[in-house]
Amino acid sequence: MISPLPIVAVVLMLSSAKAKVNAFSFLIAWFVAVAGVAGVIALLAGTDDASDLAGPAAWTGWLKIVLGLLLVWLAIKDWRGRPRAGVEAPTPKWMQAIDTFTPVKAAGLAVLLGAVNPKNLLLVVSGGATIAAAAPDDTTAQIGAAIVFGLVACIGVAAPIVIYLSMGSRAAGILDELKGWLIQHNTIVMAVLLLIIGAKLVGAGITVLS
Repeated sequence: MISPLPIVAVVLMLSSAKAKVNAFSFLIAWFVAVAGVAGVIALLAGTDDASDLAGPAAWTGWLKIVLGLLLVWLAIKDWRGRPRAGVEAPTPKWMQAIDTFTPVKAAGLAVLLGAVNPKNLLLVVSGGATIAAAAPDDTTAQIGAAIVFGLVACIGVAAPIVIYLSMGSRAAGILDELKGWLIQHNTIVMAVLLLIIGAKLVGAGITVLS
């Protein structure tokens, strides 16, 4: 929901020639990618042997611990690579091409950032695994939870679109400031996010095993 780079991508699309169509194409593809991956993981992991009367199976605990440790490792890596005080964070090169994007390319970028980018992919897989553990053998609940998961994940990328449509001439200045802040603090925001969710997953995994 608060992953900075996808939000920046939408902000840049809103300043391009095909602002609305590209932004909405990105938003829809983002939802489909996140909800789709989470749903597939939930359905695959939520098998008959995922839990029993005694509680969740041990493998679900180990899975959470492994995913949690990976997220913590990425958090440490991001934190160590954060821009130092007074140093401007570089703008990713792919952002320079967004002005020329078509709706198809905008949708493709959403899939890459939401379901292929390792950091976001780990978060989505963690969400799918949590859904599977919470609602084993209940396909309807798993699909419903994956849809809700995807909708919540859309809040961040939808926010710039809401600002663009509701703020009129003031939107450009607000979005430009938002873009600059997110680019500069991207690694710090992601490091904190990954650390919190990673630690929670490790704790949940230990709880299952104990």
